Amino acid sequence: MSCASQSAYRHIREYISRIAEYEPDIRAFAAYDAEDVHEQLSRIGETSEKTPLAGLALGVKDIIDALPYPTGSGSPLHRGTRPARDAAAVAQLRAAGAVVMGKTVTTEFAFFSPGPTRNPHDPARTPGGSSSGSAAAVAAGFIDAGLGSQTAASITRPASYCGVVGFKPSFGSYSLAGAGGLAPSFDTLGVLSKDVTTAAAIHSVLAGPVPAAPVSGAQPPLRIGLCQTPWWDQAQPATRDVMTLAEKAFSAGALVETIDLSAFAEGARLHAGIMAFEAAQTLAAELATQPEGLSPVLRAMLASGMKTDRADHRQNLRQAADLRDRIAGVFDRYDLLLAPAAPGEAPAGLDATGDPIFSRLWSLLHLPTITLPGFTGPAGMPVGIQLLAGLNQDEKLLSHALWAEKLLPVPARPPSLKKPEHLG
Repeated sequence: MSCASQSAYRHIREYISRIAEYEPDIRAFAAYDAEDVHEQLSRIGETSEKTPLAGLALGVKDIIDALPYPTGSGSPLHRGTRPARDAAAVAQLRAAGAVVMGKTVTTEFAFFSPGPTRNPHDPARTPGGSSSGSAAAVAAGFIDAGLGSQTAASITRPASYCGVVGFKPSFGSYSLAGAGGLAPSFDTLGVLSKDVTTAAAIHSVLAGPVPAAPVSGAQPPLRIGLCQTPWWDQAQPATRDVMTLAEKAFSAGALVETIDLSAFAEGARLHAGIMAFEAAQTLAAELATQPEGLSPVLRAMLASGMKTDRADHRQNLRQAADLRDRIAGVFDRYDLLLAPAAPGEAPAGLDATGDPIFSRLWSLLHLPTITLPGFTGPAGMPVGIQLLAGLNQDEKLLSHALWAEKLLPVPARPPSLKKPEHLG
């Protein structure tokens, strides 16, 4: 075994030990098999050192197929469902050298009803949803990165609440083959990771059929649009303070101007309506045959979708397309938008996953977005910021995020978990 392979082997073994110690408290994994991880480790010396993700510890959200695990989708209706093969994204990442550590918890069908995962920074608070397990596993130091998905705010919100990086690429960037969906107009795979460099490395593998060179250079933007969004009245003091701090940090190297997107205020309503209509189609079989197996919050959303007729849905789609055309003009002037990632710190309690209001518009617009950690609120919990670029400007966004990351405070580690220095 080469020195590089030995280092990767030790790296994964330390994660295995950490999972054994802390996973009973965090409950980030829907399925985890240490023997399977050891079996992957036995082959690590056979993996070329030139693979771009050699030895990367990966979690896979439990709506995404990854052998040998079932894909439960956070629902008792799908518990034990065995896939025939890996999802395309998982296959790509394995081929690039990643080691699948297990399946991470998702909310029910990637909607709102929470799973058992706890926030590593405070186990009495939600980790967010729906990519809760992936975010918590990264924050707890169980994995380097986790695959997630976003239909509304399912990467952005848990990244903010758990204090990790959350990258959602432009809509349609990664293959959805083998990944469960909810609303085809918005479903997008993405990644939660310990830093921007890791997210960029994964993006370089998933964004095409052949891995490309990852974005590695930090590029300062010329102009940043400070966007409080039309829902600024829902921002708590923690988020308001964080936005002010981020503006100050970025103003040292770029022109930051406040912009008004009040003309996009219909975005949240359009997103919720389209999502409900399409989710009612996606889950028609479950609703028709086993409605009692669906949570009340999910049944309510599906009922709303069923009340929307096709003509209204098509009108919503037309209005969404119009907003996408209009947002393109904003990026003719600005390299980045700086926006809230969540209303505030992770709410106390585990019965809900928080409000997606600060991501609905961006998911509707199909824009790439990255959530960066570093700040904390009055309770000492993480509060992230959100950066956005124009459609299909994913690599540009990542290069600006590398720049921004250097200007932000070092993210706080979960106080109750002793995290080895080399795990970052």
